[in-house]
Amino acid sequence: MDTVEGAREDSACLLTLPHRPSRLPLAAKDAESVAAALAGARSVLGADGMGRVFRAVLTDNGAEFFDEDAIAALVSEGPGETRPFYCDPGRSDQKGACERNHVEIRKLLPKGRGLRFDRLAPADLSLAMSHVNSEPRGALGFATPARAFRAMLGGDATALLEAYGIEDVPVGELDLTLGLIARARAERGDAPLS
Repeated sequence: MDTVEGAREDSACLLTLPHRPSRLPLAAKDAESVAAALAGARSVLGADGMGRVFRAVLTDNGAEFFDEDAIAALVSEGPGETRPFYCDPGRSDQKGACERNHVEIRKLLPKGRGLRFDRLAPADLSLAMSHVNSEPRGALGFATPARAFRAMLGGDATALLEAYGIEDVPVGELDLTLGLIARARAERGDAPLS
């Protein structure tokens, strides 16, 4: 679990919860707290579903993750359930799969462009995550993260993907550029992100 930030003045960020075996990143806009985003996933999956999908949550020591008790409660920490673990300070390499997913997300929402995450709409995130999760990955035998996630977790995966509006995008229609969100926002009549 980690966050991806936009412009410095934003109060919103993306909380990423990658499912390590399938390489699937889930992102949620959360301007208030990490706990609210985790509560959203828990509301879709239920307490036992969180344990089935997220057996362990590995995160860094960022200030957004300081409320360890709230995180533990939301990921249903208990005997045989999900547990949060924290990387050693300065060791983001200990959560390499999460960092790799950030590279994919940054193709659509590049750092240093003044993009305002405060302006991201749920439709923007669904579109971005649909494209990121439809890109075939060599580590998955060139399956997509969304397909691998569904194959591994069945109904739980389908429920999460539907809740976040993540759809399969045919390979020929993939667009992992900033223009994807800009065009979609223009079609809806929304202001640009920068």
